[in-house]
Amino acid sequence: MTDLEAHVAREGRDEMVRQVRQMIDELGITYIYYQFVSVTGRIVGKGAPADHWEQFAERGFQLVYGSTANLFTDRAGNYIGYGPEASELVGIPDPETFAQLPWDKRVARVFCTCFRNREERDNPGAHLTSDCRGNLRIIHQEFQDKHGLQLRNGAEPEMMWLKRDDDGKPNGGVTKPNCYHIDQFEELRPIFMQVIEYAQAMGLDMIQGDHEDAPGQLELNWMFDDALRTADRLTTYRQICAQVAREHGVIACFMSKPFVGVSASGCHYNISLWRGGEDRINDLHQSPLPGMEDVFSYVKGGENLFMPDPALDERKPGPIGLNCVAGVMEHIQALTAIGSSTVNSYRRLWDTGFWAPVFADWGYQNRTCGLRISAPGRFEYRSVDSMVNPYLLATGLLKAFDDGIGRDLDPGEPEERNIYQAMEAGKEVTRLPMTLGEALDALAADEVIKSAMPNEMYQVFEHYKRDEWARYNATVTEWDVETYLDCLP
Repeated sequence: MTDLEAHVAREGRDEMVRQVRQMIDELGITYIYYQFVSVTGRIVGKGAPADHWEQFAERGFQLVYGSTANLFTDRAGNYIGYGPEASELVGIPDPETFAQLPWDKRVARVFCTCFRNREERDNPGAHLTSDCRGNLRIIHQEFQDKHGLQLRNGAEPEMMWLKRDDDGKPNGGVTKPNCYHIDQFEELRPIFMQVIEYAQAMGLDMIQGDHEDAPGQLELNWMFDDALRTADRLTTYRQICAQVAREHGVIACFMSKPFVGVSASGCHYNISLWRGGEDRINDLHQSPLPGMEDVFSYVKGGENLFMPDPALDERKPGPIGLNCVAGVMEHIQALTAIGSSTVNSYRRLWDTGFWAPVFADWGYQNRTCGLRISAPGRFEYRSVDSMVNPYLLATGLLKAFDDGIGRDLDPGEPEERNIYQAMEAGKEVTRLPMTLGEALDALAADEVIKSAMPNEMYQVFEHYKRDEWARYNATVTEWDVETYLDCLP
């Protein structure tokens, strides 16, 4: 049995396919987006009338392999990852992710897992290793089988709502850059209330939000959960924001650093490892549910292995937690290539004074470090911004955790001083990579983190991002012209 066949035949799937058909009929859904996620986190896929649900559920759909790299060409005109001679992948819908789109209730979406074509000579029907979402499911399951622990995390996606000029181009933020001001939050109320309404209808348990300190910058958070569900919800959140932007005539900007002199948009990850627990449905006042139960489910309970052991230390994470902190510190240079994955990401690090992490250290409530213990039982990974592919980052963190636990790594003592003051006092601290090129070099040298991108996944990521770095270096900017146009004689 191939991976594809095993996925279609997995226990309970036939019943979920029938439940989706019942939901299609009851909700009046006539069209379905079959979607997966590319190397950059973009949503790609196909659409089809809901009449064909059962056929797609069994056989899937076909799409060129290069869609996992946005069907993008490099500077030389070569397709990244896969050429036009390559076969087509098979996308198999995961019925548990089926949900109605609240802005057009005739339409639903379902996430898909990607496989090699059934007619391939080599490994027909195998998992497509350039499917970042499929890789997270596999690697997380391997981690759970090995350690008996589940990764749960929350994401804090900052982003900016920008005005459009008469030509449709960005024209500054909708609001002033006043952090935590309710007045500025209120000015964006029509936008964020629409986002929250759509988000709850698609299973996101929204818990808090605020106006951050850049023009039009908001952070809206939802409840933490299993790593794959959180990644799916972050992807869904971005899809929702794009729709709300269309409705309000503004731009939903996830670019990390559109403005100099104000904060960039980070996407901090709050992380913990758990043993046990169970799924509980949170209907979010939706009755009947406009999606499968899994969309509205969250893992609750169990034992949090990051909680401090009072017999050892009332503040430090427990032994497993310390191993994981050490694993992240060991591999933070390579992880930066995933968490800060664009050329623009590093503008966030160079524009000093805005709390972006620049140094590879850890502490408690210390925002000058790349990793901090944000509360008992969890730590916040800060070297990540709003352009992150959440599936790639979660797999990278799992590999860092596995290495930290397997080698019983010790992170040393937490830094409680401002890191800059500690350095003035003589502490030697390693800086994070300060360019995309430097981060890609660190990733290339780190076999542990590279293993989070098995086979074709790393090849596609490396090709895509090296080309992005090369394109940037080959671009003449306004800064070049202003600096060098008349500097001689």
